[in-house]
Amino acid sequence: MTGQEQPAVRCRGLAYSFHRGRGKGPVVRAVDGVDLEVRPGEVFGLLGPNGAGKTTTIRAITTLLPTARGMVEVFGHDCAAERTGVRRLLGYVPQALSADAGLTGRENVALFARVFDVPRAERAARVAQALAAVDLTEAADRMAGTYSGGMVRRLELAQALVSAPRLLVLDEPTIGLDPIARAGVWERVDAVRRATGMTVLVTTHYMDEADRHCDRIALMDRGRIRALGTPGELKARVRAESAGSADAPEQQAPTLDDVFRHFSGRALADDAKEGEFSDVRRTRRTASRVG
Repeated sequence: MTGQEQPAVRCRGLAYSFHRGRGKGPVVRAVDGVDLEVRPGEVFGLLGPNGAGKTTTIRAITTLLPTARGMVEVFGHDCAAERTGVRRLLGYVPQALSADAGLTGRENVALFARVFDVPRAERAARVAQALAAVDLTEAADRMAGTYSGGMVRRLELAQALVSAPRLLVLDEPTIGLDPIARAGVWERVDAVRRATGMTVLVTTHYMDEADRHCDRIALMDRGRIRALGTPGELKARVRAESAGSADAPEQQAPTLDDVFRHFSGRALADDAKEGEFSDVRRTRRTASRVG
């Protein structure tokens, strides 16, 4: 990133707390002083277990939550003071399903084109381009209720892409999908990014996806960033810092799971209990049933 180029995302001292149990329970610090920069044009992964603070951070960046403490900017625009301006720069695919099963694929994307103020004269072409980008042209005029889970997720990508965003934010985009559908989602994301130079910020539990697709990653745990760098850099740090340790694996290159364990002191799966994934998995099961 050059000295004159604005970061795609900049967080400084971002913190957010909430009351557990509908305002009556104890205060929980979901995000605890996060400093983060995402460079233009990169795929940046925010990794960690459920409850690490990833989705809260994403919601602050996308202006869905107020910036309670600290600063968040998207391409130099303050997320607290310029919410509308920030939203015009974003495409966002949340965990929960956003496609309407009672509309066709084309109608779903056209609806988002109107919501994001795509000029009327450009809408049809932009909708067609977004559907083509995710390989849904042939299925565009079918009801979304007939789509498979992977097709629904690609349709949601088209919805996010129709406004030609500079920053695409993906919150757990492939959780609950089968390996073929997961690969299909990433193929489309990578193709659009190569064609447009778009920046991608993604949260995921899948370390193999992060290792394969992300230029840099931040490991988040208990509301804080524990480590940041390229997958190769972080694995090299673990290898160097673990050298000579009795716990170091014998003649085995560290994985990103090893990286997380090294910097957080526990395995990534420790907090990934069945109940904590229930809401996300429920929406994914819904997507699977429509196909």
